[in-house]
Amino acid sequence: MISKEAIKRGYNRGNYIVGAHTPPAFAAAIKETPDAPGLQRDAVLPADATIAALRAAADDVMTATSDVVAWTRDWWAGSMMTETAGKPATPRAVIVRVSTVEQVQAVMRIAHAGGIPLTVSAGRSNVTGAALPVRGGIVLDVCGLNRMLGFDRDSQIVEVEAGMFGDIFEETIQKEYGMTMGHWPSSYAISTVGGWIACRGAGQLSTRYGKIEDMVFGMDVVLADGRLVTVGGYSRAALGPDLQQMFIGSEGMLGVIVRARFKLHRLPDYGRAIAYGFKSFAVGLEACRQIMQNGANPAALRLYDELESGVQFSLPQSNVLLIADEGPREMVDAVMSISERVCAQLGEKLDGEAIFERWLDTRYLTGKSAEGFKRSPGFVADTLEMSGPWRDLPAIYDDVVKAINAVPGTLAGSAHQSHAYVDGACLYFSLRGEVAVEDRQKWYRQAWDAANAVLIRYNAALSHHHGIGLLRAPYMEASLNTAFPLLATVKQALDPKNILNPGKLGLTDALPHEST
Repeated sequence: MISKEAIKRGYNRGNYIVGAHTPPAFAAAIKETPDAPGLQRDAVLPADATIAALRAAADDVMTATSDVVAWTRDWWAGSMMTETAGKPATPRAVIVRVSTVEQVQAVMRIAHAGGIPLTVSAGRSNVTGAALPVRGGIVLDVCGLNRMLGFDRDSQIVEVEAGMFGDIFEETIQKEYGMTMGHWPSSYAISTVGGWIACRGAGQLSTRYGKIEDMVFGMDVVLADGRLVTVGGYSRAALGPDLQQMFIGSEGMLGVIVRARFKLHRLPDYGRAIAYGFKSFAVGLEACRQIMQNGANPAALRLYDELESGVQFSLPQSNVLLIADEGPREMVDAVMSISERVCAQLGEKLDGEAIFERWLDTRYLTGKSAEGFKRSPGFVADTLEMSGPWRDLPAIYDDVVKAINAVPGTLAGSAHQSHAYVDGACLYFSLRGEVAVEDRQKWYRQAWDAANAVLIRYNAALSHHHGIGLLRAPYMEASLNTAFPLLATVKQALDPKNILNPGKLGLTDALPHEST
């Protein structure tokens, strides 16, 4: 069986506190009055009377600069570079902690009345700067909304508050209900269920269980003016556009997700894993395409290029495909039969169990790690996950890796296919560079610019599951093209004062009283 305890291997919580957001290990002591905030501009600071009203409405309000820095720090490479250069990313704001939906509504009404920017915050595991308060104001920490609210056993639907951390959530539904959601992002122990929804997250077994947008049955959202609305709640419906999907992936810009109903699955009792090696990444992609289009959907269908096959499995001359599945024996065996038939025609069989065991221990080594590279103060690493149709993926792989490697200072670009569908897949690129410390941000933006120019040219999705935040904001208008004004129109309709997480999804951070 893949999930339960096995999926946790390779993930080191270190000294993290279960059920609490987790500052990255690089963090150092911050002075009380930093003079150069790294990513903020014209930060709004609530007046004393507003802070007093917030204290009356919430559990806790923190205003000290050191607290603001600590409670807004995330895992984005961009903010890490800013902070390690001596400029805390977002030191000017007020942290407001709540534990009830009514408190969220009360704080939202205060923010709305005063035109104060409000950014929702929870686990802060995001890697795009999605929860950074670039205009200051209120940072609404919803980790106190962490209660299980009920379970419909017949329908296999659980209700939970949005601030519950993923590891506690999964542990609870397994122990108390004998169920799983099958959602295993690499950040599952330091992210919340509401954060999964807000950024349209995906887990490592999504080819079997789906992405988060496939798992949400219904949810409750607090709007910019404090109103509470319920969306979804149907297995299928023909009630006009799907309003629930509008909030999934909205990154806190359209409302505050406070409660969610999720579809669950029975815990699997059987699992298998096989592996094959291919002469090229393109041939491996072809095997994945045929597997999916022949009706198989293994929980994990992960293809690694030569560089990452070397890091993961010590097989640098191969493009390794791991296929693993869990569930009823009849279904798993059928999936494996289809997969083996396809792969036998295109590649060479490897020791599947050994590859799978190695993967459980090493799957976090690619991407942001310095594995295989000399780490220096000027070392920078990040990951870029995108999705596109099978027709274009081989060329996208070649062109993105070539574009990354052409940026001066790049050590290596590589990729693996991490999530697959009948019509296409997600390619997960790794970017690694080593430059002078003062040139890190320049290299970082050049590498992202180069890679995203390729994605826009192919009309591929800029992001598969990490979201947009600040990182991908510069590319959103070109990517959405004629649809971009629709996003701006929805934002204007639901949040006319632009107070909800301004500056994200490629939209403006300007407040209505400011000239644009």
